[in-house]
Amino acid sequence: IGVQGQNIAFLVALAFAVAASANLPTILYSLYWRKFNTRGAVWSMVGGLSAAIILIVLSPVMSGTPTSMLGEGVDFAIFPLSNPGIVSIPLGFFLGWLGSVTASKREDPALAAEMEVRSLTGHGAEPATEH
Repeated sequence: IGVQGQNIAFLVALAFAVAASANLPTILYSLYWRKFNTRGAVWSMVGGLSAAIILIVLSPVMSGTPTSMLGEGVDFAIFPLSNPGIVSIPLGFFLGWLGSVTASKREDPALAAEMEVRSLTGHGAEPATEH
């Protein structure tokens, strides 16, 4: 309801920026960096998502322009860009790196192997219960 009258293509671009901020660093680090760990994944996802949402709230998308969600009368936009991706995606990469290199210990190889088998095969997942 709050975005009625907004440009659909612009809203889709915001959705992609939020999704990319939360997921892109984790996916790429998981595929290409052996030392990437759970702490780095959590930091990159939470940090990228939080940054994207906060920057959208503090941008002209929410306030300060005739086309903003709250209208022209309210103006608390301190972030000048309409799309947060240029800041939040690199921040997600940085937080993923920082979380991984500051982890106190290496993950248990046996647990990592077990989780890999579960992720690839689904073995060990709880069966769905019927009511």
